[in-house]
Parts: sequence; C-alpha cells; structure tokens
Amino acid sequence: MESAFRSSKTVQLEVRPIHVRLATRTRGHVFVVMMAYRVIQELAAKWQPLNVTVEEGIDELSTLCATEVSFNGVVNYNQIPQPRGSVKRLIETAGVQMPEVLPSKGVISNH
Repeated sequence: MESAFRSSKTVQLEVRPIHVRLATRTRGHVFVVMMAYRVIQELAAKWQPLNVTVEEGIDELSTLCATEVSFNGVVNYNQIPQPRGSVKRLIETAGVQMPEVLPSKGVISNH
C-alpha cells in the first residue's frame, strides 16, 4: 500500500495536495486515485509483452477518434473507425471490446 501512495505522487497520477473541508470528499478523492493506480497496474501488466509503458500506451490511445454521423443536419451518432494497428493491439491486449458506434449526446469538445 505504501508503494501505491508513493506512485500516486508521480507524473502518471499527479495527486496534488487537495484542500477539502469534508472527510467524505477527501475519501472520495483518495478512492479515485487508488482506482487509477489499479488501472495503471493492470495496463502495465497487460502491455508488458508489447514493450510499451502505460504513458506511451495512453498517448497512443489518445489518437483514437470518432466520426460524427448526421442526417438532415441532425447529429445521430458517433462512429468509431477501425483503429490503426498499434492502437488495435493495445486495445486487444488490454481485453477491451470497443463499440462500433456511440450515441450522440450533443457535447461539443474544444479539443
């Protein structure tokens, strides 16, 4: 557990000092950080045969996008194109099954 708290202060998780007044919010913050720690551990173990760090893998996954599909000017859904080879290997090795489409929620991203 001590190594988990040490890792939580690294670049991957970037836990910074938080200033909250309620104990429940502090516990919630720590819970989310520990869940992120577990996800990082799991991805590191699964991606080890690919010789990819978690940071490199997440950077690679960030290139995955969706194509907005609309009819008559109304956005109906977002289609996820087939990922390129490196992204596909990361997803498959992590044991994740990607959907082909995502419902449109009308969210506009500035990214």
